[in-house]
Amino acid sequence: MAKGLLIASFDYTDAHEDEFHDWYDLEHIPERKAVPGFGSCERWIGVENSKQAIATYDLDTIEVLRGRAYNAIAYDNLSPWSKRVTAKCKRILRFEGTQILPGEEPAPDKAGGLLMVAINVTDENENDFNSWYTEEHIPSLLAVPGVLSARRYKSNPGTHRYVAIYHLTKPDVTKTDAWSSAIDTPWSSRIRPHFQDRIRILAKKYERAI
Repeated sequence: MAKGLLIASFDYTDAHEDEFHDWYDLEHIPERKAVPGFGSCERWIGVENSKQAIATYDLDTIEVLRGRAYNAIAYDNLSPWSKRVTAKCKRILRFEGTQILPGEEPAPDKAGGLLMVAINVTDENENDFNSWYTEEHIPSLLAVPGVLSARRYKSNPGTHRYVAIYHLTKPDVTKTDAWSSAIDTPWSSRIRPHFQDRIRILAKKYERAI
């Protein structure tokens, strides 16, 4: 069965930075790791804007988010600490989706960077868009040195229909000539004008300050 993914991304400019990280590290992530069906739970900090944060949660299936254990700590049952901290943050993206490429691949170990791209596409170009991702874009980026994995997800109803996440040895992989060559193709140029609501965040692995 295809794997699921939960992404939560915030701009925490208006929150207290120490409290934001304490909340994530000491309560929020441990709560979710304890839910059956949650796998890798990773945190990332924006490279261009260090007040942007991403959390990625691998799921056995998307149905984990419908289960009793998750509902007990989420939605209307968020803790007082969660409500207080998130009220001070601007949500960039919450995405719940099912892995469509390659299907069941987990997050790789020891990635130092992450690129997240959330996107919609015009209905009349969706087939071409998906063919481009499957036949050219993902294979080309996987061949770039430093790219550890490339996974695509399709959402349940939400603001964005598709998300692609790329685990990298380090964020600077996206600055290499090999990366530029992989993304600068005639097919890419043809499909890009049909993108909608695109969110692109390049991030580094979060490391808790000692």
